[in-house]
Amino acid sequence: MKNILHQGIVLHLKAQGKQHRCRCMGKGAIVSRETMAPFPASPARRKEKYRPRSIKFLLMSIIRKIMWRRAVMELFSANYEENTRALDDLLGVGRCFDMISRDLYVGGRRARMWVVDGYGDDAVIERMLSFWLPLRDVSDAQTMQQFIDRYITFNEVNAEQNVKNTVTSVFLGKMALLVEGYDECALIDAKQYPARGVEEPSSGKVLRGAHDGFIETLVANAALLRRRIRDPQLTLEGHKVSDCSRADVVLCYLENKVDRKLLDEVRQKLAKIDVRSVSMSQESIVEAMMGKKQWWTPFPKVRYSERPDAATACVMEGDIVVLVDNSPAAMILPTHFFDFVQEANDFYFPPLIGTYLRILRIVVFLLTMFITPVWFLLVKDPSRTQAGLEFLAIDSHYSVPLLVQLLLAEFIVDLLKLASLNTPDVFSNSFSMLGALVLGDFAVQAHWLVPEVLAYMAFVAIANFAQPSYELGYAFKLLRLMLLLFVGALDWIGLVLGCIVIVVLLATTKPIVGKGYLYPLCPLDKKALLALLVRKPISRDNT
Repeated sequence: MKNILHQGIVLHLKAQGKQHRCRCMGKGAIVSRETMAPFPASPARRKEKYRPRSIKFLLMSIIRKIMWRRAVMELFSANYEENTRALDDLLGVGRCFDMISRDLYVGGRRARMWVVDGYGDDAVIERMLSFWLPLRDVSDAQTMQQFIDRYITFNEVNAEQNVKNTVTSVFLGKMALLVEGYDECALIDAKQYPARGVEEPSSGKVLRGAHDGFIETLVANAALLRRRIRDPQLTLEGHKVSDCSRADVVLCYLENKVDRKLLDEVRQKLAKIDVRSVSMSQESIVEAMMGKKQWWTPFPKVRYSERPDAATACVMEGDIVVLVDNSPAAMILPTHFFDFVQEANDFYFPPLIGTYLRILRIVVFLLTMFITPVWFLLVKDPSRTQAGLEFLAIDSHYSVPLLVQLLLAEFIVDLLKLASLNTPDVFSNSFSMLGALVLGDFAVQAHWLVPEVLAYMAFVAIANFAQPSYELGYAFKLLRLMLLLFVGALDWIGLVLGCIVIVVLLATTKPIVGKGYLYPLCPLDKKALLALLVRKPISRDNT
């Protein structure tokens, strides 16, 4: 094995009924099947293939495959034909209709460019070609970097010698230019992604302030933050995540305000992501950063915002904003439970009104979780509604158990949400109203549901939209269902037990990064807690 690793490897491949061999020429060499000399198989070799495969044989096969991939996929060589052949094969030229490849002559030398159709900016590419083609001599450029410095006027360009990085960059939208005589490739970032315009996000309506929102293009989202934070301390740190997707992730923070320990922790978690693809963009990254721990807790570990002003405020406060390519929402780290109390619209009102809105939001949080379980507990025993609570009693007749009615109403509300989500926009509002009226009226007349159940569930459904986090709304829903089941099984003991379970869940939930999930209540930070509950007037120290 030592001789194989130090002296080279003889690779035995089988193609079209013939055996071929090649010898690795060292790091960076590109070996093609056309350059392999055929040789006849000996009788001993023909018998060997019928023998059982030993551990030594399997180990040697693995080493051969690894060395073959290194030989083919690592670095460009000085051979122009081998370089172009390798890129054509890896990029799928002739196999993928959207991969454009063109041969040209630059200064009397052969050259070839690759770009994905729909990514390249036609105007920019046209201007560069009109400059390259008239060139007569480029012999004064000894390296690709010198060629870039002298003959490429585009700003975003770099020389790359790694084949794999070149292929990934082309799939990300860059144009690759390979010129004869150089062992490097020029990567020109002249991409123009198909994208929608910057418009107000549908999930974060603006009462006052700018009506722009994040879109699916990473560069545009970064520009929206730069436009609001014109500070040299603002850092936009780029990362690549996933081996297959190679998703672009940007960490946005202020150098003079960010917690360095927190920042290092986020970097480590991004670097440790070991998934082949992040097809679901942000959610895939969040799950990969969390791992398999605490899958059972329903509380969200990350805040999302599609509003640049909200993300800007978080950056100014020292938080880390994570932007992911192909995602119109920014992730805000760290995230604690009490962070959902405040919203960006609070800062567009006077401090007194902003404080009132926060207190109202806290009250709504408690009501959405406890209103139906507590009401069910009171009406479950008629004697509990006789001491000044007669208005809570049920007067109408019903044939379905009350617990089943409450659970059925919860499912009907979710059904209407899903139906309206998948309904075309033209019919969405009318369909939702029609479904709610028909189902509600029919259920009451058929004695499936009592009017009180519909009234309380309507309040809960509306109150869920008092805060912008869908994840937190569904967390409250699951906890509310748990309380209903506990009350139905154990009466008031079930309510107490359910409250204990909720407190334990909150106390044991761990955020992705940062302090405890109940911070600043636990550990107690009076100043930070007061800032979350009370909307303070602007000063030099806040945003």
